[in-house]
Amino acid sequence: MQADKLLVHFSQIFSPIDKQRALKGSEMSEATIIEDGYIAIKNGKILKIGSGHPDESLIGEHTKIHDYTGKLATPGLIDCHTHLVYGGSRENEFAKKLNGVSYLDILKEGGGILSTVRSTKSASFDTLYNKSSHLLDEMLIHGVTTVEAKSGYGLDWETEKRQMEVVKELNHTHPIDLVSTFMAAHAIPEEFNGDGDAFIDHIISEMLPKVKEEKLADFCDIFCETGVFTAEQSRRLLQAAKDLDFKLRIHADEIDSIGGVDVAAELETVSAEHLMAATDEGIKKMSESGVIGNLLPGTTFSLMADTYAPAKKMLEAGMAITLSTDSNPGSCPTANIQFIMQLGCFKMHLTPIQVFNAVTINAAYSVGLGDKIGSFTEGKRADIAVFDAPNIDYPLYFFATNLVQDVYKNGELVSKNRQIV
Repeated sequence: MQADKLLVHFSQIFSPIDKQRALKGSEMSEATIIEDGYIAIKNGKILKIGSGHPDESLIGEHTKIHDYTGKLATPGLIDCHTHLVYGGSRENEFAKKLNGVSYLDILKEGGGILSTVRSTKSASFDTLYNKSSHLLDEMLIHGVTTVEAKSGYGLDWETEKRQMEVVKELNHTHPIDLVSTFMAAHAIPEEFNGDGDAFIDHIISEMLPKVKEEKLADFCDIFCETGVFTAEQSRRLLQAAKDLDFKLRIHADEIDSIGGVDVAAELETVSAEHLMAATDEGIKKMSESGVIGNLLPGTTFSLMADTYAPAKKMLEAGMAITLSTDSNPGSCPTANIQFIMQLGCFKMHLTPIQVFNAVTINAAYSVGLGDKIGSFTEGKRADIAVFDAPNIDYPLYFFATNLVQDVYKNGELVSKNRQIV
């Protein structure tokens, strides 16, 4: 079969191994590295990858050939944990953080998430859409082709719905594919006076059925943390969501270990997020239940904390892990997944192969799209990040610089020389 496009002479192609599930433990050190590689694309999908001169059968009169001598190709990067849609920003809290005021203390003072909630409530659909679209542009030029986007800055139906509708519209209009997560349980609204049980009841009875009916989200998530929602409240909400056929995620063990990991293991959530405070026992439970650990080293960096999620312990226990930006206005204001990948090496001591597996094949399964993206398997979407780098080590060694040169989405060039096409 003749290709529509042939991308040829890559110095290296990083090709993850697709086992029809996220890679676990030592599997995350495995990948196929193709030297002098080519990628053949047909109808927006991967037709074939190989080394050396492409088969003559792939080349026809209308095949377009693009020479990428000296470059690195990987599957399009997948950012599987973001809080994409929000109003305002929180640089006014930066000095407090520099002076040692904790994240939870800022929240108690009415700042943090609650500050962003007020800004998001007052923002129009167009304001949120334009702001989020600009953020997606930044992600795209850094190599990201799929993004998970959470609500959670409304805490009331009207604003939560507006956030999810922005995600839905952007999924139609922006080159990046978006996966929507409903997360009204991000904080307790001020009008509930700290009554988390009452707010969970409200979400279950009033919001969840509407989200399902209007097809606004695939996943449901909750912030299980000291001063926010308890493990029992998290279990109640996620079980109700599971009963409505939502896929599940949970923010767990970010600051304190209060049982969120137990809920993740018990309900077999697709993922548990953050996990900086995960215990050995919690890691064992997640491994046995097949929970993917979505690790967010940029949050630790941004909060100026010392504790990074114990990634190596998780791999030793046979867990699957991903790396994500946690892009949000407070605890990790960034759109640069490459920096997150570099933190995975510098702060978590992961190897380049482990890091690239974390943001491709494992992230694909974390967002429920492992059968469509995340590897160069024939028939998957031709989502490709082209790095101005000779091998997989270089983009992680040469840090804090955007080394993605070109990006293909569904076989189409959508970013060229770090500019949106």
